[in-house]
Amino acid sequence: MPRIVIDMQDRRPVWAMPDWAVDAIRQALPEDWEMHVVETPADGSGDGATAVSRETLEAVSDATVYLGFGVPEDILRAGPRLRWVHSGAAGVSGSLTPEMRERDVIFTNSAGVHGAPVAETVLAMILYFARGLDFAVGMKARGRWCQKPFLEEDTPVAELAGRTVGIMGYGGIGTEVARRAAPLGARLLALKRRPVATPDEVVELLYGSDGLGRLLAESDYLVVAAPHTFDTENLLDQSAFAAMKRGAVLINVSRGSLVEEEALLQALRGGRLRGVALDVFRQEPLPEGHPFWSMPNVLILPHVSGVSRSFWRRETELIRENIRRFLAGQRLRNTVDKNLGY
Repeated sequence: MPRIVIDMQDRRPVWAMPDWAVDAIRQALPEDWEMHVVETPADGSGDGATAVSRETLEAVSDATVYLGFGVPEDILRAGPRLRWVHSGAAGVSGSLTPEMRERDVIFTNSAGVHGAPVAETVLAMILYFARGLDFAVGMKARGRWCQKPFLEEDTPVAELAGRTVGIMGYGGIGTEVARRAAPLGARLLALKRRPVATPDEVVELLYGSDGLGRLLAESDYLVVAAPHTFDTENLLDQSAFAAMKRGAVLINVSRGSLVEEEALLQALRGGRLRGVALDVFRQEPLPEGHPFWSMPNVLILPHVSGVSRSFWRRETELIRENIRRFLAGQRLRNTVDKNLGY
């Protein structure tokens, strides 16, 4: 009897799979399929390199499909019959182990499922700096009424209309950012890895090193939404920050590994950047005493930009559609290219 194992009862309540989602997935399966819902709390805080419970390992021993938050190597070793594995996370670096790369198993992720809430967080980050809310927060913390930074001739407070929002990585998150920024009148640039056949009506698409150069030089707000791969590691280094438009704002909702941290600190201390908004860091949690904590023009979120009560609606729709495709022998949505890393 084919078996599907669901290991998505996250220890954090907002991410734990609700009962209605379990029922919806069960209804998508043929009657001859067995479904095992792991009761041991899962840890969905990473991309796949987390510990696995004994209950899960026993359940996947003869399973055909595994659904979890990331796919640790232990899952593949314990499940020799697995044909499809799925991650509720968008990032896949922790799951792309040697075992995953070598096995002939379909691997899907949840890219795009998190796009809407992350994009709304990005828009809030942009407006935080565009409208001078960082000045207001600092003023309140000091208990002072101060209009000076808003009224100076060279004030950075401005409208988003006419400003350029550059998006590094035009996937699920990037497209959602563009949809939200466009109605506010922003000019939009987006860097993609590969050219597309038809032009995008919302953004101007850029490619390659020349495209990256334009993105850095022209963006008033640079949104990092690219996946972590070998090619994107430390993509934003000292030379990249030197090429950025003076007074620009950097926003990173991807992975901390894309940004060379010391180079970013130098750009901030040297006044190159107007501000930085970070939801991701090289080391999480961000250590106490880190310079970012004391910098007034650095907005810090504790890796929560994807939080949304609507996550499970979109995730369940994705899983149900891929169950249909899997049973029909069709290509699954969000199939990860194990060589490219996303």
